[in-house]
Amino acid sequence: MTDVIPAPRAVEGPTGQGLRLDRDTTLWAAPGTGTTERWIRATLGAALGLPFPAAAAPGARDCVRLTLDDTLGTEAYRLTVTAGQGAEIRGGDPAGVFWGAQTLRQLLGPEAFRRAPVRPGAAHVVPAQVVEDAPRFRWRGLLLDVARHFTPKDGVLRRIDQMVAHKLNVLHLHLTDDQGWRVEIKRYPRLTEVGSWRARSRIGHGASTLWEDRPHGGHYTQDDIREIVAYAAERHVSVIPEIDVPGHSQAAIAAYPELGNTDVVDTSALTVWDDWGVNPNVLAPGDGTLRFYEGVFEELLELFPPDAAPFSAFVHIGGDECPKDQWRASPAAQARIKELGLAGEDGLQAWFVGHFDTWLTARGRRLIGWDEILEGGLAPGAAVSSWRGYAGGIAAARAGHDVVMCPEQQVYLDHRQAPGEDEPVPIGYVRTLEDVYRFEPVPPELDQAESRHVLGTQANVWTEVMEDQGRVDYQTFPRLAAFAEVAWSALPAPAERDFADFQRRMETHYRRLDALGIGYRPPAGPHPWQRRPGVPGRPVEGRPPLR
Repeated sequence: MTDVIPAPRAVEGPTGQGLRLDRDTTLWAAPGTGTTERWIRATLGAALGLPFPAAAAPGARDCVRLTLDDTLGTEAYRLTVTAGQGAEIRGGDPAGVFWGAQTLRQLLGPEAFRRAPVRPGAAHVVPAQVVEDAPRFRWRGLLLDVARHFTPKDGVLRRIDQMVAHKLNVLHLHLTDDQGWRVEIKRYPRLTEVGSWRARSRIGHGASTLWEDRPHGGHYTQDDIREIVAYAAERHVSVIPEIDVPGHSQAAIAAYPELGNTDVVDTSALTVWDDWGVNPNVLAPGDGTLRFYEGVFEELLELFPPDAAPFSAFVHIGGDECPKDQWRASPAAQARIKELGLAGEDGLQAWFVGHFDTWLTARGRRLIGWDEILEGGLAPGAAVSSWRGYAGGIAAARAGHDVVMCPEQQVYLDHRQAPGEDEPVPIGYVRTLEDVYRFEPVPPELDQAESRHVLGTQANVWTEVMEDQGRVDYQTFPRLAAFAEVAWSALPAPAERDFADFQRRMETHYRRLDALGIGYRPPAGPHPWQRRPGVPGRPVEGRPPLR
């Protein structure tokens, strides 16, 4: 019986003493396993106070051996712990070896998740066993919204470490929105000089009358982004940037008013938005706007190299929630519709998205956007984030497009975890730990060929009501652990999943989360300091729609 999360495919054992890790334990790394070698010394070594000196040969006793094995699949691994021989991690590729090391870390106990040894000089024992494992989905993602409430760089690196501990491999960074622009673009300095700061923030949901009357903001320098991308790639995590167009763009318009519909509104009077919801101020569909964002993307592509990690060629362009009122009232927008022979304002949005689809494809990149982008047709390589239920993902897969399943009512982690008045700033339907554990990314409507277009799944953390790291911790965990098992493990149908066994394994996993310093929601409910009495949310009663 194992306490590993996400659950591995097969475990033989444990049977008695296997590997005793102490200061004499050596490390042997075959060519191609350097990322895991460095991680073991830097992370496990620091946690356990062990140096892991290099072994003279792979056959050394009491050695941790890392090697590649082309008989194993992509990201697959086999971890073998043998008494007197040590531990061997064989991976189908470098990522597989790395995920095997994450399993070894869990088998070592919660102390392996600390940053320094709490019992210096103590030996650590892993029982003899064989763990064979491989992921169900290639894309196992987490969206972190840094636009509504900014997460400083060190907080992003912390999230990457949390993802790695759960074998998640795609970080979707939501970098721009009406409430803030978070990445330095050198040719357009006002995007961060003006667009990264708002004067105040609403506390709670949009119906709240409470305000935080102090500026909020921040941004990542280009070197910050390079560091985040390199840190993630060293851990086999792809970082996908999102620059939202043509809606969710008031921060950009506040910085450069000419980007807005100047023939309809006085865009020079706009500021970075201080509220939540869907904003009417959208980009003007002119050539100047296109050239401006081509300049943005040119700098962005250099910061996010396509070969950094498996999904690094993707660029997310948003494409969702674009109100058309200003375009209907704009003579310039109407002239553009007539000039291009488009089918109204919906056709204009499709043309806008299609322009960047073509532009990114010509540069060897792949566009991905929210499921609204399906409405105008896409280039063959474009992919879809299905958020409005399953329908967008079904339509995308049937049209031959790859899809990432992230339906709002299932895996939006800003939604509340339990009913009751103690739940802080309750948003949406109740989505419990068990609800997330029973989430199924592949809808039964898809046949086998269509299902192959489901790249994977993603949990989304939108931060309108998460003003700091503690709030993000609370909303994200422990549900992200359940989501990680859905994304990685070969689980049965939702109704047949053994949630009781998952809860049993979580008893150990909570101690790992404690060691990592994660302020998760306790099973019995929030701690007093995690509550937000008097801060209104937007709870929705009843069961959420499944489709």
